[in-house]
Amino acid sequence: MAEWIGIGRRARRCYGFDEVALAPGKVTINPEEVEISWKLADKEFPVPIIAAAMDGVVDVKFAVEMSKLGGMAVLNLDGVQTRYDNPNEVLDEIANADPKESTNLIQKIYTTPIKENLVAKRVEEIKKSGGYAAVSCIPNNAAKFGPIAQEAGVDCFIVQATVISTNHVATKYKSLNLSEFCSKIMKVPVILGNCVTYEVATELLETGCSGILVGVGPGAACTTRGVLGIGVPQVTSTIDCANARDIYFQKTGRYVSIITDGGMRRGGDVCKAFASGADAVMVGSTFAKTSEAPGRGFHWGMATSHSNLPRGTRIKVGITGTVEQILFGPAVVDDGSQNLMGALATSMGSLGAKTIKDMHYTEMIIAPSIQTEGKLFQATQNVGMCK
Repeated sequence: MAEWIGIGRRARRCYGFDEVALAPGKVTINPEEVEISWKLADKEFPVPIIAAAMDGVVDVKFAVEMSKLGGMAVLNLDGVQTRYDNPNEVLDEIANADPKESTNLIQKIYTTPIKENLVAKRVEEIKKSGGYAAVSCIPNNAAKFGPIAQEAGVDCFIVQATVISTNHVATKYKSLNLSEFCSKIMKVPVILGNCVTYEVATELLETGCSGILVGVGPGAACTTRGVLGIGVPQVTSTIDCANARDIYFQKTGRYVSIITDGGMRRGGDVCKAFASGADAVMVGSTFAKTSEAPGRGFHWGMATSHSNLPRGTRIKVGITGTVEQILFGPAVVDDGSQNLMGALATSMGSLGAKTIKDMHYTEMIIAPSIQTEGKLFQATQNVGMCK
């Protein structure tokens, strides 16, 4: 319900992961007997966790490794992998840059033009190694890169912007017709992002896309919310977009996956995203901590390289383990950032949810004290560690 925030102005209260909790019901299930897989179009994935299309997270080798483990990793076609024949040299520069100079360096590095031959080459490299080839680019490049990637054998194509809509107004360039792109140009599943509202999700569903990314500005390395002041907390935005999906499915019989993108720091956040209605989640910073990630322990936002108004920053996340540890354990840290699949299975079992879709019906409560109640000694230790 909207509340008055001033004369003649009302605002709706929205919720993020730290403000809610999941309430156990009457039934519990052995975590080893829950079913965690999800489907994108006709393809089933054992792991409903996607590695984000960020240069510090995914390269060819990472995409192949993620595929072998049952998940999906998305390669950024607007990044260093398609600008440089040998991106490792550039990634070393970024990792070794002084914190004060990192944004300027990234801006400079990304001024090198994209080489169209590398778009096909990266897709072919992933496929040749037996990986699932998923790639992403901004709407302005989709009409050009989509057919190139498709001819090279891409399995999934993502059109991703800070905010996407079917009603983009532009006079200086031709806007991408999302319906034409999804239904006529591309013969593979297309995912569109990003959005945060029921209304926009409803319009995106009509394009023929196979999935929708939900989230504006929640990522650890993204500064969009601070720079532009826009965004909706992930619990509310996922619930609203999932509601649009369900109504669309009832009307058409076509199911489109909702993917919560960003803002999840640990297993509990991932579980809350599924309880909010997500079919899968997209994670960046957690995978940036892996030894296989190309960022060398650093992570930066997709809009960090913007030449005039960067909306991302390079952050040091360190290296805590392997991709396999992040997904399946064994966890060697206690912050919930490892063994995400184990956390999800245990949560589902405790909640009595047999499948991901069952998670959508989990009771959710408003509980802003969920992270602090009874945690006096944890809070004291954390304060001491920050000094």
